[in-house]
Amino acid sequence: QVQLVESGGGLVQAGGSLRLSCVASPHTNLHGTGWFRQAPGKEREFVAIFRWSGGSTTYADSVKDRFTISGDNAKNTVYLQMSSLKPEDTAVYYCAAQRYYSGSYPARPVEYDYWGQGTQVTVSS
Repeated sequence: QVQLVESGGGLVQAGGSLRLSCVASPHTNLHGTGWFRQAPGKEREFVAIFRWSGGSTTYADSVKDRFTISGDNAKNTVYLQMSSLKPEDTAVYYCAAQRYYSGSYPARPVEYDYWGQGTQVTVSS
């Protein structure tokens, strides 16, 4: 079984930064681990994914200039460094992992097999 545990959420002023962490254990048999977010009344939205073999990354257009996803194999951890945060970034952020490659832009929640419980990110104006 795979366990995903997120941390790092909180309250931050617009323009500030925050780093989210997701411990994915074990990650050996996972293709990729990434992040979705969901604001009240909105559908769950793809943010970014990190692929363990090769370290390739994919970002949603809305965040690619401000967010950076990375992975640390030794710590079984994927990070999401968020900068220049905007109130529209406010959401519950979920770590998600897929066992198999599903495409170059895996933006659908159904493409993922495991989910964390989520961590709240609130950006004030």
